This record gives sequence, C-alpha cells and structure tokens, in this order.
Amino acid sequence: MIGTRILLADDHEVVRQGIRALLEREGYDVVAEAGDGRDAIRLAREHRPDFAVLDLTMPVLNGIEAGRAIRDACPDVRLVALTEHTEDSFVLDALEAGFRGYVSKLQAVAELVRALGEVSRGSVFLSPGLSDIVVDTYLGKIQPPKDSLTPREREVLQLVAESKTTKEIARVLGIGVKTVESHRTRIMAKLGIHETAGLVRYAIRRGLIKA
Repeated sequence: MIGTRILLADDHEVVRQGIRALLEREGYDVVAEAGDGRDAIRLAREHRPDFAVLDLTMPVLNGIEAGRAIRDACPDVRLVALTEHTEDSFVLDALEAGFRGYVSKLQAVAELVRALGEVSRGSVFLSPGLSDIVVDTYLGKIQPPKDSLTPREREVLQLVAESKTTKEIARVLGIGVKTVESHRTRIMAKLGIHETAGLVRYAIRRGLIKA
C-alpha cells in the first residue's frame, strides 16, 4: 500500500491531523484535506486520490452526499467512512451511496488501516460490532426503508438545518431562489413537517448536522 494516495475529510482539524499522522506512519500519502463535503468533492476532482476517507457529519454537505458525488465524478476513488455513527441506518446509507469501508471512531483509529487494506483488495469492511442486520440488509435479505428525498433535497435540507437563508442556499448550490423555495416545499410535504424546527430535528436524526 506504499504510495497509496488519500483524501481525508473531517470538519475537526485536530482529528484530521491525528489521522494523517497515523496514515503517513503506515506509508500512505495524504494528498489533500477537507473540512466540509463540498470541499472534499472539489479536492477529489483535483487530486484523483485512490481513497476518500470521509466523516459522515460535516457542514455544508454531509459525507454521504459528498461520497455519492465523488463516486459519480471519480468512479475509481474508493470510499471509506470514518464516523462516530454506528446506527444501522447510517451504515446502510453509506453502503447504498457506494462506500466500501465503514470504520467507527469508537474503535481504535488503527482499524482504518485494516479497512483500507481490505477495500483495496475488493472487500467490504465494516468495523467489528456492527449489527448483523446491516449485513443481512446489504446482502438483500431485508428490504431497508427508502429515503423519499432526492439527493438535491437532502442538500437543501442540510443547509436549511444549518440556518442558511434561501439566498445563501441558492448561492451555495448555484440555483435560483425560487428553485430553493420549491425544494423546501417538497421536502416539507414529503416528510410531513411544516416548520423549520421540525426540519432541524429530522436532519439531526439523519446525521446531516450535529446536535
């Protein structure tokens, strides 16, 4: 694995520094660091790393949506989640989005090195202790509930929950104000939520923002 190029994305700089030091001791080359999902996408397109190691809960754009965009733009980049979330729903969302490694921050961070090795050999790696339900669902034995929101609607939802104004959301996403308003209306209708506070609570439950 010597020389393997890695993009590292986490909104805590101290965490990134620690992970980077670990990876570099193991011979990996951390070619770029990002503090939010949108920056991670930009850097993935610029550097074309072998791996993108992404925290799932990041500002502006969460790791799941960033991973989807990276996978679409750079199909050869392998995705690994490094996150505090161990709930089945997060793991399943990550697998559906194209992640092939899921490492819990509750485990020793050195577990990440094992994950990178397994994924590089074509395997799917999940941290020990994750529910058997995840494995069964991934193998198709159980049908998981589908999120009714589109990727764009999830982007808008996260930015609304981060207290961005309609104009700010339009600027971040490069779309019109009326388009943002239409997305917000559809989000509320789909979720049956009719106030911003409810959207914030939903975004926290889904891991789009931190409590």
